[in-house]
Amino acid sequence: MTIQDFTTKSQPNWCPGCGNYGIITALKQALVELKINPKNTVIVSGIGCSSKLPHWVKTFGFHSLHGRGLPIAQGIKLANPKLTVIAVGGDGDGYGIGMAHFIHALRRNIDLLYIVHNNGVYGLTKGQIAPTGQIGFISPTTPFGSIEEPINPIKLAMGAGGTFIARGFADQIEHLKDLFISGIKHSGFGFIDVLQPCIAFNKINTREWYKEKVYLLKTMPKNYTEAVKLAQEKTKIPLGIFWQKKTKNYDELYQVLNSKN
Repeated sequence: MTIQDFTTKSQPNWCPGCGNYGIITALKQALVELKINPKNTVIVSGIGCSSKLPHWVKTFGFHSLHGRGLPIAQGIKLANPKLTVIAVGGDGDGYGIGMAHFIHALRRNIDLLYIVHNNGVYGLTKGQIAPTGQIGFISPTTPFGSIEEPINPIKLAMGAGGTFIARGFADQIEHLKDLFISGIKHSGFGFIDVLQPCIAFNKINTREWYKEKVYLLKTMPKNYTEAVKLAQEKTKIPLGIFWQKKTKNYDELYQVLNSKN
């Protein structure tokens, strides 16, 4: 496998400098390093700038409805467990209208990877604040500044029983690639929240703002309590794997289910 095996003839049309370019690059690199056959891979998305990603990775793809990428992805994996299934979406898509699907996917722990492009805004529809937008953020839907506490995706995933929970940054492609590899290899539901600068509509959480705040975790937290504490940091933003719990082997589980049928 090479990058060209996953490269489509058409090219992404995201804004020049968008963080999505780093995410798609890291994902292609992860698939190449894992030597995954494109014919055995499915990328599912919802609606939004990030959800155009399946159009530009040469695998099978399904562009679903707003917030509905995860139920489609879970259905695909259950129908054919041999496939590598990856769901992608934005913070508005996944933490807004798709929130219930996100929580239940964490609970079900079906073997797939979920990547969320987190930029604090609904970029496709001109910059309305998303569930992760900060207090005071001014947007078309919050002209006087947001008064709502933003969602903490890592803490939420911990509380919902996630078995692989991580955070990356779109500009740190090598580190992000390693997170994607770990998430794909995890036997169960892998969740990675990716901080992704939206240069068009988010003038607060800029590329420079992130670079001043993010830092890499040297090791994974030793226990659940420590992971939750790290997830609540506000002055700095840790990147890496917050929590990983060994779960049942899905290949064996599917064999058992199939034998009963």
